[in-house]
Amino acid sequence: MRNVFEKIRELEEVAAYSKRDRLVQGIINAINEKVLQMDDPLPSVNTLIRELKFSRETIVKGYQELVSRGIIESKYRLGYFVAHGNTEQVMKVALLMYNLDTFEEQFYRNFRHQLGKGVELNIFFHHGNIEIFETILLQIRGKYGMYVVAPIPHPRSKELLDTIPRSKFLMFDRYEPLDGEFNYITQEFKQSSYNAFKQLAKEIKQFDEMIFLHSPESLDPKEIVSAFKKFLKDFKMKGSIVNEFSPGMVEKGKVYFTLDNFAMWEILRECEKKKLKPGKDVGLLSHNDEPAKEFVGITTYSTDFALMGKMAGQAVINREKIRQIIPTALAKRKTL
Repeated sequence: MRNVFEKIRELEEVAAYSKRDRLVQGIINAINEKVLQMDDPLPSVNTLIRELKFSRETIVKGYQELVSRGIIESKYRLGYFVAHGNTEQVMKVALLMYNLDTFEEQFYRNFRHQLGKGVELNIFFHHGNIEIFETILLQIRGKYGMYVVAPIPHPRSKELLDTIPRSKFLMFDRYEPLDGEFNYITQEFKQSSYNAFKQLAKEIKQFDEMIFLHSPESLDPKEIVSAFKKFLKDFKMKGSIVNEFSPGMVEKGKVYFTLDNFAMWEILRECEKKKLKPGKDVGLLSHNDEPAKEFVGITTYSTDFALMGKMAGQAVINREKIRQIIPTALAKRKTL
């Protein structure tokens, strides 16, 4: 431990270094010179105050910088430890997503590209399960410089997200209200869904009924349900909500709307089996665009996940404040 203090004191003659700079660079030098190894404990804040005569604020901020870069980590009630031997990395980022569907992969690829090579990125998946969500947050707390999180619409989400310092937090995908100011890059569901239905009203009216495949137990945003009901009422259309796709349900004269890719492909499969032409005999609308849907010609409305990923990556790297709702766009194709 004595050698760590010596590495920090060696920098006293570097005029350009503040006390915080000397603390950070001294620990980095100690790691590079193998004075400190992976998982080695670091001096406590009180010990550093006593040995170096630095203020508590200086030491805490220095340790926070090293944590944000993923070089050291904070373990609850145990103190600080060396977490990584790569002292050149700029930051360590935790990305917490629902899963890695095709459209979410578009977010990830662009996010990863913007971060560049100097950032260590660890990805976690909560699958919309609040217990998994809580477990992951407990495991990664205090170990990352930035937490980029797709929240779950759940009564406990707020208290769990409040454990992340606002300066290290970026919400993406869905928006969940939190107290105070925080950074977010999200999409909106209610008005954007209604607008998409409205733009397609002429095409939908050519059919007898609109069926929304939606299970109350699913992760589908509940705002879309209210938008669907409002659309049916405002445009005096016949429609209904069905919990799930069932074989044989596809009928001529119906428009099917689904957020479930499995159901979407089954509808197309059944159309082919029954010799029903999508866009003429049967209508089909899907949420969340992706290359396969474009190639097949499926009408969709979707936010731009590639743009969301790019903007999120830039916000993390530049440490900039951002509060942005990404617009949703309708892509009219042959199925409606």
